[in-house]
Amino acid sequence: MNDTIAAVATAHGIGSIAIVRLSGSDVLSIARKLTKRDTFTPRHAYLTPLYDLNNELIDETITLYFKAPYSFTAEDIIEFQCHGGQIVAEEILKVVMQEGARLAEPGEFSKRAFFNGRIDLTEAEAIAQLIEAKSEDAAKILAKQMKGSLKEYVEDVRDQLLEILAYSEVTIDYAEEDLPEDLVDQIISRLQILHQNLSKTLRASEARRGLMQGFKVAIIGKPNVGKSSLLNMLLNYNRAIVSAIAGTTRDTIEEQIKIGTHLIRIIDTAGIRESGDEIERIGIERSIEAVEESDIVIALFDGSREADSEDDAILELIKRHENDRSFIVVLNKNDLSSCFDLSLIEQYLPLKMSCKVETGTLIEKLKILMDSQNISDEMMLISLRQIEAVKESLEHIDDALYPLEDQELEIFSFHLNRAILAMASITRPFDNDEMLDKMFSNFCLGK
Repeated sequence: MNDTIAAVATAHGIGSIAIVRLSGSDVLSIARKLTKRDTFTPRHAYLTPLYDLNNELIDETITLYFKAPYSFTAEDIIEFQCHGGQIVAEEILKVVMQEGARLAEPGEFSKRAFFNGRIDLTEAEAIAQLIEAKSEDAAKILAKQMKGSLKEYVEDVRDQLLEILAYSEVTIDYAEEDLPEDLVDQIISRLQILHQNLSKTLRASEARRGLMQGFKVAIIGKPNVGKSSLLNMLLNYNRAIVSAIAGTTRDTIEEQIKIGTHLIRIIDTAGIRESGDEIERIGIERSIEAVEESDIVIALFDGSREADSEDDAILELIKRHENDRSFIVVLNKNDLSSCFDLSLIEQYLPLKMSCKVETGTLIEKLKILMDSQNISDEMMLISLRQIEAVKESLEHIDDALYPLEDQELEIFSFHLNRAILAMASITRPFDNDEMLDKMFSNFCLGK
């Protein structure tokens, strides 16, 4: 990794500034050729013209030099801050590559920072997710993890497991010596406490998934209850077709909106009913799938009509999933005469409203539900990889407890070692280049 890499580190499009970033052993010589400037003081900004190989002016830029090892990658870094827009930045990148740099792979700057010891995997993942944070709360959590909070947590768990393992190894090595009679009981007690703490972290992380990945909100109901009207009101423009004809919406419609501090994905679904139409039937199946994949479900009922078997199907869907996701029950068309039997839904504390007129109470309810996900101060795992590693560690701790009760310490030590390796993989595994390549390849260019 001694070669010099380069990439446009800002998003494509028109803006006031674009950044071309270089990292590697040749960045200073490239900068000198392009700027015709001999010296660069680290961390000083220079207003410099940039020239191509034909000595023609490309742009006037701000040039910054970060000297190794005091840079993000722990290598020499040069940044050219040019005027925004794709043309200028791409022209600078082309000239830089003509001078010997190569185009960086996605995530390669962060990958170099990892291999050079500047960051660990928890910090790298926090950087990647901070770029795409879906809420202010998520951004705050990720900023803490960039500073090493999860790293410290994992290292503390690892140290506790190592200490427990040391007790086991001492017992094996000095089996004939006088050791405390309650040593095994002490090991079991400490391991159970550690298991409880890890399980608590895992539950909190899975429950707060929407905070990191963005909340998915599905709107469900039978045909013509006002789902598309609600979507249009939330978006503040006519995204979905509104019609009195049942089955108008035949597929899920997805859009992003911001509610409070959260960027959410809201899904308008096809009306759930029995249908002989093949296309509509597929749309209804996707509606049910949307419920199963959502964090919050808005269930609409038509207050101007009597409840029927199609409403019963919605109620059955709520009962099936009410323990694993949040539901907001809405009695729509409150501006018309009421015919719906409220006793069917009163246990869900329904919101009475007219989606075509006012959605403020619903928006406030959504905001409260999403804000409540960040009440806990529990440490949070921010990726599926981290969650799977903790699950694996917990499984090995479980597997270790059984032989420990029978004082089969060699088997106990084996499983505890596996638990330690699983936890260590969250921060810095050294023996899985394929996994690292796959993880860093999901980063954007220039990061």
